[in-house]
Amino acid sequence: MNFNPFSGKKIILGVSGSIACYKAADLASKLSQTGAQVTVILTEAATHFITPLTFQSVTGRRAYTDVDLWGSEAHVLHVGLAHQADLLVIAPATANTLAKLAHGAADDLLSVTALAATCPLLLVPAMDGGMFTHPATQANLKLLTDRGALVIGPEAGHLASGLVAKGRMTEPATLLGCIRHRLAQGGPLQGRKVVVSAGGTREAVDPVRYLTNHSSGKQGFALAQAALDTGAEVVLITTAALPTPSGAHRIDVESAQAMLTAVLQESSDADALIMAAAVADFRPAQVATQKIKKQGGAPTLVLTPNPDILAAVAQQRQSSNRPRVVVGFAAETQNLLENAQSKLERKALDLIVANDVSASDAGFAVDTNRVTLLYADGRQEVQPLQSKTAVAERVILEIIHRLDRQEKHSQSPNDLVHLGGSK
Repeated sequence: MNFNPFSGKKIILGVSGSIACYKAADLASKLSQTGAQVTVILTEAATHFITPLTFQSVTGRRAYTDVDLWGSEAHVLHVGLAHQADLLVIAPATANTLAKLAHGAADDLLSVTALAATCPLLLVPAMDGGMFTHPATQANLKLLTDRGALVIGPEAGHLASGLVAKGRMTEPATLLGCIRHRLAQGGPLQGRKVVVSAGGTREAVDPVRYLTNHSSGKQGFALAQAALDTGAEVVLITTAALPTPSGAHRIDVESAQAMLTAVLQESSDADALIMAAAVADFRPAQVATQKIKKQGGAPTLVLTPNPDILAAVAQQRQSSNRPRVVVGFAAETQNLLENAQSKLERKALDLIVANDVSASDAGFAVDTNRVTLLYADGRQEVQPLQSKTAVAERVILEIIHRLDRQEKHSQSPNDLVHLGGSK
């Protein structure tokens, strides 16, 4: 399965007249590097800021202008471009372009292509602050969103006029994530809810200090992104200070108790739970109300067990059958497979991902991992050293297969007879 939502997708990038055109060139370059086929259409005003050659250089494909509308291809060009596209992105979208789109004007190649397009429309406004907040622009944006257009931004910041206001075009890196999420819709986990936990919990000692571990959250965030790339609704429960994958609903927590509350609540209607967080087994029995001073000598720290989140999930699952698939992680420094197998059985997991975090090239903080997958039916699958993204995709693929098998089993005619009872 290809987890890259951009691969082979045809994206039209419309560029209208704004100083933010330079960001559009960066976006076109980034999109091309993902494997998407990017076709750029520039308005006449846009060509005063940037040339078609710039876009041809970063995409390797022809960039179109209004001159092409009246050329030999004019009777089919806009239709051909529009009907082949998987997504139409207009970035920057000026106030004038938004007005044209809202009211169906079609007096240039970009607007006539947009009118002919049947694919999703993503708009990235960029204009002076007063223009963006003007009632006419706001009314046009409402018309467009009511018709299904997705609007990203604008952001607040320094504008070309010298004002500091809302009107800056959203940065290309952020837009790339938004486009990625939009293209992933309709994937094999569309309509499924996946909950992912990530990062190491923090257990307070006093108002200044806490106990934690070396977990960076990278593997959990990779799992969230892989689930998003298959169309899932993703809830990411985390302690890590990493950028949120576009489209994920993020819940920030610190302690094991806070993570327990969030996991139980969010997984109560989830299709899958992936417990990748490194949850502290113990916490201080008492938290000092003031900072502990060294003048008093070394304190004695009494610990008490933290709640067992996966055990609580197993108990919840017995009554509700949710989440339908539960995946755990076992970060070990010795007896890797024995400890992971024990955890798999005690927590009633469908799958556990075991990794030796004492290895320098796998586990905490690094971008690679070497894991073994242990299944509830006794199978074991040793994975080679690979990126955490690849590990995440392997886990998500297993979740897809398990959910599909469960659905097929529940729809089996033999099962329906059995569920109806015996005479």
